Amino acid sequence: MNIRLLAAVAAAVWLAGCAADRPPPAPLETVQAKIAGRQVWSARIGKVSFPLEVMARGGRLYLAADDGQVLALDATTGAEAWRAQVAGGIAAGVGSDGRFAAVVTRANDLVVLEAGREVWRTAQPGPVVTPPLVAGERVFVMGSDRIVRAYDALDGRYLWQFKRAGDSLTLAQRGVLAAYQDTLLVGQGAKLVALDPTVGTVRWEAAVTNPRGTNEIERLADLVGPINRVGASYCVRAFQSATGCVDATNGRVQWSQLGGGVEAVGGQADAIFGADGSDRVSARRRDKGDLLWSHERLLNRQLSAPAAMGTAVVFGDFEGWLHFMDAATGQPVLRLGTDGSRIAAPLVVEGTTLVAVTADGGVFAFRPE
Repeated sequence: MNIRLLAAVAAAVWLAGCAADRPPPAPLETVQAKIAGRQVWSARIGKVSFPLEVMARGGRLYLAADDGQVLALDATTGAEAWRAQVAGGIAAGVGSDGRFAAVVTRANDLVVLEAGREVWRTAQPGPVVTPPLVAGERVFVMGSDRIVRAYDALDGRYLWQFKRAGDSLTLAQRGVLAAYQDTLLVGQGAKLVALDPTVGTVRWEAAVTNPRGTNEIERLADLVGPINRVGASYCVRAFQSATGCVDATNGRVQWSQLGGGVEAVGGQADAIFGADGSDRVSARRRDKGDLLWSHERLLNRQLSAPAAMGTAVVFGDFEGWLHFMDAATGQPVLRLGTDGSRIAAPLVVEGTTLVAVTADGGVFAFRPE
């Protein structure tokens, strides 16, 4: 069985098990609003079923939909800067540096746009679910097999590839692909690997956890993107295994704590936030990993990756609700609705605007006050 089929089988086995065994979602409690917040604009795109990542750069938001729509919106007003139609539908995206935007189609083509105009595309050898990274006039792509390839952003010229020997089984879910100063950070199994972006050589490796289990599926502990950054501190979830933080200046693991969970973590200067496999929400100290608080108010509500905003942390759920909690205590402070469909991408904060994208293609911007 090849690596791509193994990845698909692993995801199918895990998802089927979750669907069959998932307890009913916790009923929503009445929330007495302790902060003010309102919707400031909304927009529409096509339906979203792939692991979309909304990219915020320079006051703009870059989004995509299943049907091939790619667009840039003003984060403050929702005004459309440009909209493009990419042939082949979208399987991964969006990556952007503010000039170029990159997506991968269902036919495995890497497509790069500038101001809504397709400037080049090149075929990938296999499926891609992790959004490309555009940085330093390069485009970096990580396949479902976790092989990383680099291209010149201007003309699509192939530069190098990185392939690390490791487990034959990978997770068919968004992985880690990020930048720190002049270093490229990639997830390789349970390790965060730092590469020289000019040639693809390894600078350091950091094991966020040591996978355990009696078979390959039980030992599956791929790092889940997007990774959360504050300065040189990068915090990340290892799929159904652990959460940890790494100092990107030297690759030192600052801490690692065992715990299940399938979505990325969010964070701020002093804390990181996440939900485990049962949607138990918790916060940990960013510097040491000590537990700050935990609660079970939102069990089995299929929570999204969170976003921290001011004094609040926000999670979306399968009914499109946004749950605002006090970042210091976990107490609910506000609940806002969208269109009733699942929050389909990690929540994004750009400036003073919180943006949520739903599976039905709604784009909703909120401004807590």
